[in-house]
Amino acid sequence: MERELGIEGYLTTTPGVGGTLKASAEDFVVEEVSSPPEPDPQGRYTTATLRVREWETNRLVRQLAKSLHISRRRIGFAGTKDKRAVTTQLFTFEGVPPETLRALRVKDIEVLDAFATGRPLEIGDLVGNRFRIVVRDLRVDDPEAASIAEQTTAALRVFGGFPNFFGIQRFGSVRPVTHLVGKHIVRGAFRDAVETYVANPIPGEDPESYEVRATLAKTGDVKEALHTYPRNYTFEKALLSHLATHPNDYVGALRVLPLNLLIMFVHAYQSYLYNLILSERMRRGLPIHEPVDGDLVLPADRRGLPDRERTIEVSADNLERVAGRCREGKAWVSAVLYGSESRFAEGEMGRIETEVVAKEHLRPEDFIVPDIPRISSRGTRREILAPLRSLEAHVDAGALDVSVELTRGAYATCLLREYMKND
Repeated sequence: MERELGIEGYLTTTPGVGGTLKASAEDFVVEEVSSPPEPDPQGRYTTATLRVREWETNRLVRQLAKSLHISRRRIGFAGTKDKRAVTTQLFTFEGVPPETLRALRVKDIEVLDAFATGRPLEIGDLVGNRFRIVVRDLRVDDPEAASIAEQTTAALRVFGGFPNFFGIQRFGSVRPVTHLVGKHIVRGAFRDAVETYVANPIPGEDPESYEVRATLAKTGDVKEALHTYPRNYTFEKALLSHLATHPNDYVGALRVLPLNLLIMFVHAYQSYLYNLILSERMRRGLPIHEPVDGDLVLPADRRGLPDRERTIEVSADNLERVAGRCREGKAWVSAVLYGSESRFAEGEMGRIETEVVAKEHLRPEDFIVPDIPRISSRGTRREILAPLRSLEAHVDAGALDVSVELTRGAYATCLLREYMKND
């Protein structure tokens, strides 16, 4: 599955300990590190800290809107989280008093704090996430696993991070199709986009899901699918409901989905292209922790995070100076997240980027989506080394316990790849 999503290669050369991720939600604990709005007793928003278990963020927002009897557009958050996890994160609610949030009672949702604020949270109001992860069923005994974990940790600290791939969950952990939906959208193939999302059965998914999707793919009977699709398939059923009353209006069907989900489709396709580029750079033996001639490097912003709005062009004249900043954790080599206004690197990295995009037969204007303008994407650049802080790894009773703080957008599962190295 990783190869199908462009993820190949490792930074470290240690053997893997194997194992199983997310044997239970409690084995994957995430605490958001965000920039909350300042308290304002007169503010019309409420900021609430929620701890949730096994809730994918888009479906969580839908349930919160239903429970609070408000539009989901009145709920803001800084970043999406995995479903199979216990996560703590901030949300803002427009026009909902703090006491209403404190009184909320929904299964596997706990309100830890709530206070009035003057502004909402938006995607990106995030510094990073703290993780505590347990990997079970290791394929080697404890002494060997402990030795491997120690060597891997030491290597990652020397590099200052790990390959900053977009993890499988970016594309759908069970049904990794979001990038395919996005690919169809940017090509203007809206019918293909809808059918890829609602039908298109994937081997390995839940048997009930596979059966109903396979039937829809075979018969095209939207009204029958509305009756057979499970009740909790809320987004799929919303698409089907629109098509049942507006046949062939595939753009309209997509528009019934939450805007952030539609944006995610396009971003997932960009993420897939980025993964291909990063994998190819590693395959060619180019470093990811320091630049080569032609790279575009992201400097640190005022918070010490990669500034994706600015780039430093690397040439023979400044290579050593910029490499020194990278080694100090003050700058990071980048790869393109291709969009309508993207800029390629020069040199070998530029050739990799242009080759990947050319192979997909893409043009910049493809990422301008006139039918749904708000999901158009100008593109940006992303650091190819994910910086990390406070990395610790221990082995006990056949399990690997890893704790770490990562910057926004980095996937802990991609860090765990370096320890596990599963086939």
